[in-house]
Amino acid sequence: MFYDEPVRVEYREEPCRSALNRVKGMRFDWSLNPYMGCVHRCTFCYVRAFEARADRPFDDRYGASIRVKTNVAQVLRKELARPRWARESVAIGAATDPYQPAEGRYKLTRACLEVLGDASNPFSIITRGPMIVRDLDLLARAAERANVSVTFSIPTLDEDVWRKTEPSTAHPRQRLKAVKALTDAGIRAEVGMAPILPGISDRPEQLAEVVRSAREAGATGVWTNLLFLRPGTREHFLEHLAQDWPELVPHYEELYRGRAYLGSAEAKPVRRQVSALAREHGVADRRIRPLEPETQPEQLVLAV
Repeated sequence: MFYDEPVRVEYREEPCRSALNRVKGMRFDWSLNPYMGCVHRCTFCYVRAFEARADRPFDDRYGASIRVKTNVAQVLRKELARPRWARESVAIGAATDPYQPAEGRYKLTRACLEVLGDASNPFSIITRGPMIVRDLDLLARAAERANVSVTFSIPTLDEDVWRKTEPSTAHPRQRLKAVKALTDAGIRAEVGMAPILPGISDRPEQLAEVVRSAREAGATGVWTNLLFLRPGTREHFLEHLAQDWPELVPHYEELYRGRAYLGSAEAKPVRRQVSALAREHGVADRRIRPLEPETQPEQLVLAV
């Protein structure tokens, strides 16, 4: 193991027993996470709810220990070669960012892309990491053989909101540059505006800036969803909300009282705004595909 500075991060090099994990109720069938844990430390990260459920740290200690699945590509190759495997879609990064800084050293995501490409297997990637442009060669090769798509998570371009809620991520405009690089290379790349934070990143001008910039970057689609707060995520997010926007704490406590997800009365207006903006700015794929409450990411089965 080794540690990065200035934030002390432990990297645990451990083999995995399986690479693919069955998923129900989502737009994909299987998830693949080359790492577990994430140094981005977004205050709203839904994976904190998983950690709380597993009795692991979900507060500021989350992200201080990253599991590196050293043999994940080899295990993946064996799983894809099984006679019963039907080349179902695989989502990379459902429970961690596959392009967080550790990928620069370990290259496990790149190794998995090579395996998926060799197998002509469809896959999608969700990330906040511009490092993905390093793998344009493998992505382009895989896209010639199967359905490949990338979603860049860009909930806001507001500098203050980004710095306070995504403290260790690449600048959102760096992500937009990566979107352009991908689309210029013929890779289908969309922007996921999630999560939108009520009273913080949901002003019309904030939403319009992201959609307009996504269009300028050549994004093939845009979708949005509002913040959801399951136990683990809730406590951590509200703690940081009290530090950064204390005046909004009563509003959030009332808004999310007795529920983790906002209802259609709160969510639909934002989705409609984004949909209208996508049409106005001519985003190529004008479909808005939000994650509805019954198909939220906490239904994912985390890797072992």
